[in-house]
Amino acid sequence: MKKNSGFTLLELIITVALVSIVMAIAIPSMTTFNQNDRLVTNINTLIGHLAYARSEAVKRSQQVSICVSNDAATCTGGNNWEDGWIVYIDADGSNTFDAAEEVLRAQQALTGNQTLTPTTFATQVTYDYRGFATSTGSFQLCDNRTGPYGKTITISNTGRVRFQDGSAC
Repeated sequence: MKKNSGFTLLELIITVALVSIVMAIAIPSMTTFNQNDRLVTNINTLIGHLAYARSEAVKRSQQVSICVSNDAATCTGGNNWEDGWIVYIDADGSNTFDAAEEVLRAQQALTGNQTLTPTTFATQVTYDYRGFATSTGSFQLCDNRTGPYGKTITISNTGRVRFQDGSAC
């Protein structure tokens, strides 16, 4: 007599139940992981652009600025940094972006319902030819959660950027 191989109905129900329990535990954890990963990625992007602007200011012996930009080509003003920003050479030292000035890098809008709030400087961060920041302040990056999920960076007058994790949003 030939033996049938396969799963019984009871084995199939137990397997589906176990998979359902594991998924019910894993999916919320994965959502939190994705939100935290998005925050870390975006704050690291800003830190990288600040470091790049500082090094270009020293390398070129010119003032380099980062300003709010929602079109990746001009400074649009306002303090909605989550809309994006550009890094540009402020060749004439006017602290404003002119059509003749070169855009070095551009960042598109942040994703995931995130807010990037400045404290002191509202529209731009500027580095002089020595790599010093012309003003000090900080940025706080938060998403739609409340609690200690925020990321904060502080810019000193020497241009150094300091990162702090776990800021309250």
